[in-house]
Amino acid sequence: MRKHTAGLRLVDVAEHAGVSIATASRALSGASGVSEALAERVRAVAAELGYVANVHARSLASGASPGVGLVVHEIGDPYFAEIASGVLEVAGRHGRMVQICHTGRDPYAEVAQLRALVNARVGIIVVAGSGHLDKDVQARMKAEVGGFEAAGGRVAVIGRHPGLGVDAVVPANVEGGRAIARHLLELGHRRIGVAAGSRRLATMADRLAGISSALEAYGLTLGDLPLVEAEFTLDGGKEAARRILDEHPDVTAILALNDDMAVGVLSVLGERGIAVPGDVSVTGFDDVTVAGHLSPPLTTVHLPMKEMGRQALELALLPRAARARRRTAEQKLMVRASTAEVRAPSRR
Repeated sequence: MRKHTAGLRLVDVAEHAGVSIATASRALSGASGVSEALAERVRAVAAELGYVANVHARSLASGASPGVGLVVHEIGDPYFAEIASGVLEVAGRHGRMVQICHTGRDPYAEVAQLRALVNARVGIIVVAGSGHLDKDVQARMKAEVGGFEAAGGRVAVIGRHPGLGVDAVVPANVEGGRAIARHLLELGHRRIGVAAGSRRLATMADRLAGISSALEAYGLTLGDLPLVEAEFTLDGGKEAARRILDEHPDVTAILALNDDMAVGVLSVLGERGIAVPGDVSVTGFDDVTVAGHLSPPLTTVHLPMKEMGRQALELALLPRAARARRRTAEQKLMVRASTAEVRAPSRR
């Protein structure tokens, strides 16, 4: 017989026994709904592997644990800070403490943080931020979430997380991408640079899909635009802006796919003495609190980030439903002074 292995999970027992995670959980806990023969087989597999059941599972199932885990990509990003404020507000009303984990935008760190929160005995986990399109990451996330929920925990996500099958609050990223691109096109811009984050993020794929949809109405494609992938941060915005300006000096607008990147774009344009919006129009996405107070105020897509945080935790506080619930967070185009009609640039 194998000795207990640190890190061995319920999902491992389920896979070796050839049953679902839920069946393995019921078999090991003695719950009804599993034949004695099947339960005995699952227990035998668990014993052979050296699996020790998580004694916390029953407290999760009974709702005894007040803890909430919140997983964010970047705690310094205003987008996640505003989401966190919504989660904290609802948690406070329900007398629950919140433990915040920061992944540094590393998808495998996100998986590790999920496991750490489970080990920290939280009862609810909210994953804020985009899902990943990498199949291996998706499989690892699904295994962690499935095991946690099978043990009685609850999970809700913010953003599109393909294949996860949990309650979700999904921002209208496609519609927002379409709206912000259409705004620039209606102002006469055709030479538009795009400062984007990684296309491995579902959020990025959706925002680019919206932009592509708007371009089609004007006989253009995304491939016609200079697009630079960089970190989804202020520094990433700077890097993208420098590359766009160096390689495509005729651009009349730069469309940044979050406000943090847009701030970086504005910084580089200021360093180079390029007038906004006189020479180059700039847009962002998210409408973080500071966006309306920049110089010039930033044209962007508003998402109700604090409300998204509230809704996600409120969903997670509900009993699990037969089908995952989905809430859509609507977008709104915020037109401010960083965009204007195309005109002959003074810097050329």
